[in-house]
Amino acid sequence: MTARVSAGAPPRVGGGIDPRGPRFTATVTLVILAVALVVPNHTVSAILVGIQAVCFAIGVLLGVQKTPTGLVFRTLIRPRLTPPAETEDPRPPRFAQGVGLVFAVVSLVGYVSGAILLGQVAAGLAVIAALLNAAFGFCLGCEMYLLGLRIARRPA
Repeated sequence: MTARVSAGAPPRVGGGIDPRGPRFTATVTLVILAVALVVPNHTVSAILVGIQAVCFAIGVLLGVQKTPTGLVFRTLIRPRLTPPAETEDPRPPRFAQGVGLVFAVVSLVGYVSGAILLGQVAAGLAVIAALLNAAFGFCLGCEMYLLGLRIARRPA
């Protein structure tokens, strides 16, 4: 259930992205944030969440293709795969990176300020979203983006 090129407005010049890339990124995000939740040292948790926040920020500012996981996917994994059946509009995954960034920043603030429960809850919610994408191809942030498009395009 990813946001295909045919859904919503057409992608920018250059076409869509391979939908397996954001799923790979979601898998890595899932692992990083899950580890942050289970390590007993909250300083380590804060560092892991901070690293993930930086990755999300890169995705928002430069696009999902420019994230560290996007680069790994494009250079090491993608060449070994068959071409995708269809491509995906890069805007919904980029929006999803922004949603992830919000949760990562809230989590980081929680860990750094000593509000550990806040940090854990925010990271846990991001883990759920990453799990949905990694395991089932359901990008919650992408769906939020598409819902926003539909609402914006509704006649008044």
